[in-house]
Amino acid sequence: MKALRNLGFLAAALLLVIAVGTAGFHYIEGWPWFDGFYMVITTLTTIGYQETHPLSHAGRVFNLMIIMGGVALVFLVIGSLTQALLEFELQNFFGRRRMERDIGRLADHYIICGAGRVGRSAARELARRPVPFVILESNEAKAQKYATENWLLLVGDATQEQTLRDARIEYARGLVAATTTDATNLYIVLTARGLNPKLRIIARASEEKAEKHLLTAGADSVVSPYIFAGQRIAQSFLRPHVVSFLDSATTHLGMDLEIGQVAIAPRSPFAGMTIESSRIRQDRGVIVLAIKRESGMRFNPAPDDRIESGDFLIAMGEPQQLRELEQMAAPHL
Repeated sequence: MKALRNLGFLAAALLLVIAVGTAGFHYIEGWPWFDGFYMVITTLTTIGYQETHPLSHAGRVFNLMIIMGGVALVFLVIGSLTQALLEFELQNFFGRRRMERDIGRLADHYIICGAGRVGRSAARELARRPVPFVILESNEAKAQKYATENWLLLVGDATQEQTLRDARIEYARGLVAATTTDATNLYIVLTARGLNPKLRIIARASEEKAEKHLLTAGADSVVSPYIFAGQRIAQSFLRPHVVSFLDSATTHLGMDLEIGQVAIAPRSPFAGMTIESSRIRQDRGVIVLAIKRESGMRFNPAPDDRIESGDFLIAMGEPQQLRELEQMAAPHL
């Protein structure tokens, strides 16, 4: 902010005037250091006390210079401070209004309830895609930590219907209940499912026994960070190379690979083709790992396996290649 930079320069200049004034009264008039400092402060603040000690002619000339330069700096500092505060308040006001407008236009988006470590990780992955999302957090101090991320953020209690309505849950595609307590996540799931029966809900569970309750409440799937971490540690011991490969394919460590899902629309050029005739691997450099359809998951499909409308291809490749494949598989408008 320009006003803050100006304020810093003016404050430094004011400190310099105070130091020069203190030294001037000490060496010109022979006053003690504190008396010189006291004289400068009373002069700059225009309090109007009498002189600490009688001034000589040279001292009066020096004091006139302190008055003309120092008092002007004091008023400039006050003006810059007022400007900075005004800019800050206006920026906050218009920032909130702009965010409210952006949230009010959301559709087909995701709602992340909880701005903790799990919620932050989910938000970063969604932002990398990118897809629209909004974060709900009841703790305003915690929410302000992510102000620099330019994420849509709503301060409020996600267990309350009105807060979820403010996040346009009726138009949302999915919701993540990622607060730190299972009881809060359970209540969020119950409330969200009642407001949008078609919503896909993923909940975080800290305790194993909470998974059953969250699924019963309406969550489509439950993720336990602690169970996942324990499994990951064990697999790192037992199958380190497999873990390294999955890291490369899912978190972009090392190789620039990604595993994604490609929806086959009714009007897709791949619908009705076999894996071999689609030439997805040859032309796009993408490996089809599995075909997901209503009847189940077919891993490592054979070259003569047919791709049907409504299938999802679980594919691995470079991010750009996957994006191009998704566009080709999308319906032509």
